[in-house]
Amino acid sequence: MSLEELRDLLERHVRPDGAIAIDGVRTCRADHNVAPVSSMSGAVLAVVAQGRKRLALGDRVYEYGAGQYVVTSVDLPVTGHFIDADAGRPGLGFGMTLEPAAIAELLLAAGPGDLPRSPGTARPGIAVSDAPDELLDAVVRLLRLLDRPRDRKALVPLVKREILWWLMTGEQGDVVRQLGLADSSLAHIRRAVGWIRENYTRPFRVEEVAQLSGMSVSAFHRNFQAVTAMTPIQYQKHIRLQAARLLLANRPNDVTGVGHRVGYDSPAQFSREYRRQFGFPPSVDAVRLRGGAGPVAAALP
Repeated sequence: MSLEELRDLLERHVRPDGAIAIDGVRTCRADHNVAPVSSMSGAVLAVVAQGRKRLALGDRVYEYGAGQYVVTSVDLPVTGHFIDADAGRPGLGFGMTLEPAAIAELLLAAGPGDLPRSPGTARPGIAVSDAPDELLDAVVRLLRLLDRPRDRKALVPLVKREILWWLMTGEQGDVVRQLGLADSSLAHIRRAVGWIRENYTRPFRVEEVAQLSGMSVSAFHRNFQAVTAMTPIQYQKHIRLQAARLLLANRPNDVTGVGHRVGYDSPAQFSREYRRQFGFPPSVDAVRLRGGAGPVAAALP
């Protein structure tokens, strides 16, 4: 029953931009299959209420459908889309940002033995599981508050806390709990990812980022690839190309300038890597984007 009500709530409240009146929560709807869309994932919980989604990270591909959820534990350059959606049965999804501070607070509040001990080793940054009834029920009760504005301020934090608890005690609990641990392997990788995102236009040495993240070079390489499915340099390239695509949507006649702005000294290398990533050279893709042929951001993983 929870899944059926979740579909109904999303049908009634979903908006084109995905935003709703609850901070940190977004919704999405797809009335037809669209080409895969590139975006940054953020650390989120996403639940599919109807349809199926396909998500790619590097050479890893994930599929999940109605009644399943995905957790992304770090900001990842992903490509995703609904794969069976139409106007009569649209793809519907729910997403909630995972806040490390809120998870850390729950870790402190848990009693001895309430939570399994995390092994501390890095896990892939994307995990898919069947959603237990308790989790679906909590998501439904959170969305019900859209119809009860008077109660939102008091109850939204409580229901969000419950959702986090079911995640922390569920099949992907180890990944979620590591988000709240300041010295976990995931926390070190998140620190490195944040630095690369802020400095993606400049060249860097992997040893430099390993030191910033507080790990040895060998441990950094191993854990970074385990979480992101790519090397730090590959991650930087994905960030550069996604940033370039966003810029080209507004500056279609300045391919060379956009390439230089995101960190490419060689226009030929920029064009080659852009085409490999998006299937079109930047000049052609810019025209397509201006004409609305393809979106440049995804609502949810």
